[in-house]
Amino acid sequence: MLVRISGRDESPLYSQIAGQLRRAITEGKVQAGERLPPARELAESLQVHMHTVLRAYDELRQEGLLEVRRGRGVVVLGSSQGRARLIELGRAFRVEGERQGLELRELRKLLGEI
Repeated sequence: MLVRISGRDESPLYSQIAGQLRRAITEGKVQAGERLPPARELAESLQVHMHTVLRAYDELRQEGLLEVRRGRGVVVLGSSQGRARLIELGRAFRVEGERQGLELRELRKLLGEI
């Protein structure tokens, strides 16, 4: 799996990493049960600090996409693909809403109307 970061992208590096991993899960490029590279290894390959990768992994763990076991690795959870897609769509919805000047409560109201 290939993760690339961009200095031109305004989003934080950890967010870029998490987003690309989320997309890989969504698209089925990374399957349930598959191990992701250790944070140190991925950090070295991307030339970023290990804590940047750990923060990305933690974000995905909080979203319920990964299981992080100290000393045992990072594993993609079974129900991750559908959940990752919903999270990706939700983030796009929020970004578009903010672009249009809507507040979070207004976006929630819109979702309730669907």
